[in-house]
Amino acid sequence: MTQETGTQFQVRLADAELTHAVAQFYFHEAELLDDGRFADWLEIFDEDLFYFAPLRTNRLRRQAALSIGQPGEAAYFDETKESLAWRIRRYDSGMAWAEDPPSRTRHLISNVMVRHTGDSELTVRCAFLVYRNRLHTETDIYAGGRTDVVRVQPDGGFKVAKREILFDANVLQAKNLSTFF
Repeated sequence: MTQETGTQFQVRLADAELTHAVAQFYFHEAELLDDGRFADWLEIFDEDLFYFAPLRTNRLRRQAALSIGQPGEAAYFDETKESLAWRIRRYDSGMAWAEDPPSRTRHLISNVMVRHTGDSELTVRCAFLVYRNRLHTETDIYAGGRTDVVRVQPDGGFKVAKREILFDANVLQAKNLSTFF
């Protein structure tokens, strides 16, 4: 147990071995995305997945709690495993103009923080930087953080049950948002 300085809030951080295993899981996920292995990437998610990237607004400090959209409000992504599978099938069909020719991406994951939230459930926060290049001059850089609910499987593996993606920018400058995070 670790107690945060100046508060009575206690968190149960994962040990170094589990934290390392989760970080390796995330690095493998980044590799799958960068290699364009989207069907394999989809397998890291549990069947009841909620994949969500809310919109952000600029608010005064006293209204900061209202700056991040909630489920049911406008969002960049509000997906299930089934809807992600549909998007992947569309990419593979050649009908997704925003990915033909396909983008080249590099997903950088850091600051992985793992907390126990149940017997076989973890809350994992991390930072990401995603570079995307397409054609000759289209370049996008996305920065932000993710908060995941990760279920530990009986075989010791992991499945992501919930992912909330929070972009640092409140307005994304990209021409489209065809990248997975």
